[in-house]
Amino acid sequence: MASSELAVILTLLAFGLVLYTVFTKNNSTPAHLPPGPKGLPLLGNVHQLPVAYQEKAFAEWGKKYGGLIYAKIFRTSALIVNSFEIAHDLMDKRSPNYSDRPRFVLLNELLGWDSTLAPMRYTPQYRKQRKWVQDAFLVKSTLATYRPIQHREASVALAGLLTTPETFKDHFARFAAATIMEIAYGHRVTSNDDPYVRMAQEATLETALAGSPGSMLADFFPILKQMPTWMPGSGFKTNALRVRGIIRQVLDIPYNKVKANMESGTAGPSITSVLLEKSFRHGTLKDDEEDIKGAAGGLYGAGTESTTTMLTTFIMAMLRHPEVLAKAQEEMDRVVGSDRLPDFDDRKSLPYLEAILIELYRYHTPIPLGVPHRVTADDEYHGFHLPAGSMVIANIWGMSQVEEYYPEPDQFRPERYIGIDKATMDTIDPRNYVFGFGRRICPGRDFADIGIFLVMSQILATMDIQRAKDKSGKEIIPDFEFTSGFASHPKAFHCEIRPRSRKAINLISQMNIGNEFVEIPVIAS
Repeated sequence: MASSELAVILTLLAFGLVLYTVFTKNNSTPAHLPPGPKGLPLLGNVHQLPVAYQEKAFAEWGKKYGGLIYAKIFRTSALIVNSFEIAHDLMDKRSPNYSDRPRFVLLNELLGWDSTLAPMRYTPQYRKQRKWVQDAFLVKSTLATYRPIQHREASVALAGLLTTPETFKDHFARFAAATIMEIAYGHRVTSNDDPYVRMAQEATLETALAGSPGSMLADFFPILKQMPTWMPGSGFKTNALRVRGIIRQVLDIPYNKVKANMESGTAGPSITSVLLEKSFRHGTLKDDEEDIKGAAGGLYGAGTESTTTMLTTFIMAMLRHPEVLAKAQEEMDRVVGSDRLPDFDDRKSLPYLEAILIELYRYHTPIPLGVPHRVTADDEYHGFHLPAGSMVIANIWGMSQVEEYYPEPDQFRPERYIGIDKATMDTIDPRNYVFGFGRRICPGRDFADIGIFLVMSQILATMDIQRAKDKSGKEIIPDFEFTSGFASHPKAFHCEIRPRSRKAINLISQMNIGNEFVEIPVIAS
């Protein structure tokens, strides 16, 4: 990849007239802009950014320049927000001016994600889709209809942990994917090798791989999009067009299946079928079809990665902190007992488990820098000029590390949320920023939060999470290490997950009665 990125850069330099125009523009930073590191002509501050873990570099900048930083990525103005208060002031309180996205040439124009909600510009198309998704995920009565699906798939995940505990991450990924696929398309996932899930996973992986530093240059130099595919350095475009076909299948195939099932009268309830029925009734299918595909297709990436990451981080945290695990299981046994599994209604009676979940959101933010916003019109904040067109990068990870709110932020400590008043909780609750801001806040946040809590609670009720041992019998304590990138995941680690009792196995078996796709293993006493 390094050689192809170099080729792209060399090709870029060949566009002499364009670069000459850019290079000769005044690169000075007016005094009324927010403070930030001094850049170089053409590069801006790119040379000061590490390839990995940029959120940590931004947090370090914040120690010198404060909660609002001005920088340049090549010639694109960037506002880096390290402070939740500033993010709230700008992106929540002034959301009409901060709801747009930058131009994502690679993601939208080359790869073809432009019809999905998360990367879409703030347009009438976006507002239409957002209304649809809000109706599906923010109405309490509608959310309640998803609970049986979440409950069933949580039971499937528990059965998977009994059968193949070493692939715990796969079981979490299936839980996340199965709930989304059924809600979006009415499609019941029957195995970890489900063709729809496999197709969506491939698209997600290929999208991540396509986003190399070299290919991302197209976002800052859109002229690269026009490069002929035969030209040296155009490999990023050739690959993007290949991946575009995979993404097109993700958007088209499950949608077409729902449409065919509706025509034959065999379609189950789903977001897609509801939207199609409305479009048929109003005669708007021609205008709505691509948006329906995008609204449903975008749910997979938005809803599965973070859930899988959160549940995997939960296992890692319990391995590193067996005292937290023991305390949570004591609460579970005292409140719920051993004759049933915890349910949604038990949540208010499990404050320590609630604190664990909140601390998980804070300790590892699955999307460390969120998705960038864009300033629509010139703005002013505390005397600083915020130029129109600036990219706004919310350092969500940095917000989670503020010592004023989270003493010893590198420590996993659920107790920090116990026994505090509502005003303090409202100030430090990481759920105020991990799901985004303003009109770009994740509309599925309550659905995801409920599902994560359910799986965590049922694991605590039925499973013991123990450290793996090396060949000498010594316990292996996993490091709290996470990958770098747009989405950050725990690095691979090993553990042992075992049922707490024979009664726990029976409970899992009972919850899966009638589920022909699940086999409960026979485990010796």
